[in-house]
Amino acid sequence: MKNITLEELLEAGCHFGHQVTRQNPKARDYVFETRDGIHIIDLAKTKEGLDEAAEFVKQLASKPDSAMIILGAKRQAQQVVKEEVERAMTEGANGLYSVTSRWIGGILTNFPEVSKNFRRLKDLSEKLADKKAQAGYTKKEISLWEKERQKLLSFYGGIFELTKLPDAIFVIDSHLEDLAVREANNMRVATVGITDTNADPTVIAHPIPANDDAVGSIKLIVHHIVDAWIEGKKGQVTTEKTQEKRENVEKVKPIVETAPEKTADPAVATTKKTARKMAKAEAAAE
Repeated sequence: MKNITLEELLEAGCHFGHQVTRQNPKARDYVFETRDGIHIIDLAKTKEGLDEAAEFVKQLASKPDSAMIILGAKRQAQQVVKEEVERAMTEGANGLYSVTSRWIGGILTNFPEVSKNFRRLKDLSEKLADKKAQAGYTKKEISLWEKERQKLLSFYGGIFELTKLPDAIFVIDSHLEDLAVREANNMRVATVGITDTNADPTVIAHPIPANDDAVGSIKLIVHHIVDAWIEGKKGQVTTEKTQEKRENVEKVKPIVETAPEKTADPAVATTKKTARKMAKAEAAAE
């Protein structure tokens, strides 16, 4: 995972906070100074928060069946979030979901009921894709299906494949998305978030003090967090392969132990030789 430097954070505009009149007193520790009535964020603390959050995301991704939602409903973040989640999927890092329209209340606190909308969206998509399923229905009824599907898709398009509560939620602008943050805290879902100087960093488990309005700042931070997720997922695959190798070694150990040192049976000799190679490779890997 690439190490983000202070220079990169500075070039991306991560240091620009909000006006002094909009400050949250709890974010005071992250303010370096004030210039022309604008808070300047301490980039050393931004880097510290970003590194800590990335390490948390990486460790989370390394766990089997882990899932995280990236919430970026503000205009500056929507396209960035979509592109980064697609990149993760392209690289085989599953378990990453997105919300780029407004947060619908109850996604976390009332997940069983919201899941019914997920199933409805899937059902409508299947019906509209299958001409046989449309037999016996009028064009108006089918048109209403499409209208309902589009509405559900705008709300849940990035999360409808979720089958359980996510393990974490990454929020861009924790002040704007306070409803999602409260839901996550109520359901004990881990929170990662970009906290500007107008936000309360104490409600976020892994705060990243930075500018949450500039596209450059959002893109740099989201890209780094998604990199951490991808690396964690790749580490999970490596761990699974190592475990599989160990199991294979355990399976052939009895053959090695019970077979005589010299044997005329080619099959036994080959198995024994293979087992030794596997054991040697396992030892080298460790």
